[in-house]
Amino acid sequence: MKASKVLTICVLFVAACLMAYFCVMSVVTPIQFEETRAEREVSVIKNLVDLRTAELEFHHQNGRFTASYDTLITFLKTAPKKELMKEGSLTDKQLEGGLTENKAVKIINEAKKKALKNKKLQFANSDELYAYIWENDAEVKKNGLQGFRRDTIELNMLQSLYKGAYTPENIDQITYIPFSNGKRYEIEVNNDYKTSQGIRVPLFEARAPFESYLGDLNEQELVNLVDRETKLDHYAGLKVGDTYAPNNFAGNWE
Repeated sequence: MKASKVLTICVLFVAACLMAYFCVMSVVTPIQFEETRAEREVSVIKNLVDLRTAELEFHHQNGRFTASYDTLITFLKTAPKKELMKEGSLTDKQLEGGLTENKAVKIINEAKKKALKNKKLQFANSDELYAYIWENDAEVKKNGLQGFRRDTIELNMLQSLYKGAYTPENIDQITYIPFSNGKRYEIEVNNDYKTSQGIRVPLFEARAPFESYLGDLNEQELVNLVDRETKLDHYAGLKVGDTYAPNNFAGNWE
């Protein structure tokens, strides 16, 4: 066999192998890209949800949102979380008789004030105070409010919001986008947004662009993804909230 023929066969064989490789990779690469994307977005979404929780609590206590990482993290570390502790509930008969939750709370609070003003009485704790008014206050007994209790208590913010998932030492992790080499979520607020009725509704959004957490993957697949979402008029990434229109602070994956 002539050397030129052998060379031609070898070239054709290599070309065939390369074509087979590129055909396989054209199928495998998009699959691998989407699998990795799905895995990473679990972590990215978790942080976005945790950020949303923090911003909503900040708004609840301050009447506005914040775009400052430092302000938000300091708030989570230092601010108390006030919650209403409930014990007992009104019966259908009480409700039908005109007794409401607010009226019941008012009766209980008035009974507590009277008991605390009585210098002859001493209570070691709130349990003793409630036990006394349930047993002795005429208005409480008249309305059948024995066992009814409402107290505002202060809890640790991080424990209340995240059930031990974060500590003061690691809570700032929620501001960083996973797999991004240290990039932070883009936080934007619009505390002066007004509805068509002129009602002020503070808004916020937190974003993680695809490039931030997929930038080390196949470049062409990333370009295709961004281009596809852009053409659909979608945000090219993951985000919660919207600073231009109220959307109940939903995530764009929900």
